[in-house]
Amino acid sequence: MTSLLCITMISLTLAGSAYSMPSSPSPPTDKAFAKLGGNVTLTCRLLSKDPMAFGAIGSRIKWTKVADDEALNENVLLSMGFHQKTYGSFEGRVFLQEHDSEDASIIITDVSMDDKGRYRCEIINGVEESMQDITLDVQGGLIDGVVFPYSPPVGRYNLNFPKAVQACQGQDASVATFDQLFEAWKGGLDWCNAGWLNDGTVQYPITKPRQNCGGTNHGPGVRSYGRPDKQISRFDVFCFASELNGHFYWLVQPDRLTFDEAVQACIDDGAEIAKVGHMYSAWKLEGYDRCDAGWLADGSVRYPIARPRKNCSPTEAAVRFVGFPDKMQKSYGVYCYKA
Repeated sequence: MTSLLCITMISLTLAGSAYSMPSSPSPPTDKAFAKLGGNVTLTCRLLSKDPMAFGAIGSRIKWTKVADDEALNENVLLSMGFHQKTYGSFEGRVFLQEHDSEDASIIITDVSMDDKGRYRCEIINGVEESMQDITLDVQGGLIDGVVFPYSPPVGRYNLNFPKAVQACQGQDASVATFDQLFEAWKGGLDWCNAGWLNDGTVQYPITKPRQNCGGTNHGPGVRSYGRPDKQISRFDVFCFASELNGHFYWLVQPDRLTFDEAVQACIDDGAEIAKVGHMYSAWKLEGYDRCDAGWLADGSVRYPIARPRKNCSPTEAAVRFVGFPDKMQKSYGVYCYKA
């Protein structure tokens, strides 16, 4: 019996990458909406003439998140008979609804902005086949943008409140409100450095309590330093960038650039060198993904990863920060922005 179970599970794993439906016309697409941090049901049903057969050991259900380049599709869930497997960031968050014998719908829990996109449900049940697409749109509740932590080139904890306001404005952003930071925390933002908010308080979001970030005696939450003196006290800042009104992009160049060369290259392309707020908006709200470190307007070097992978950002989707290198260094490309 144990050997049979092992063989079944091995087959399930292999089928997650190898199994595919025969080529057919594009399936019809429905639409679903979810709130950030909530749950959503993606509906898929087999209109079978023999409903008692659906859900038997021979039937297979496969859910996939479909990318523009289908070579980059992500497996979500595979069910074969009584065995189910979920994959990657969906592991432990996706479940078959199973209200009745014809239902292949799934429930996605703890929805994040990364979950939005097109999903495909594929069913094989004996000689019957079904394929359905559904597009998921995630609505950010109180925030229609992205919250990001910011510190200046001189280092962390160097901004009083007026300088914090200027720092966010310089990145095409504004100082975040508590509600915006709270929604970002619900969406998974975890940051160990305290930053100014627009009401003059200093707070920081923790989703994974740990010893060097306020200790483990307190649970997850937005932690507060209170309301320090706006002129004397020095912290980082949480900025809020809205949806882009332009085009953020990587400028293809034959050579690596100094900072001044990067600025000029964007100007020559009819654009400006992108700001940190532009990169965060493109990454979080548009799913922009590129594993190339590039100059930004504040002299920092960063790159946005929407699809975690080896040698780029192996454990999480994030805007990766390289640092504030010597501006004469010819080691990086550049990100541009056309309004």
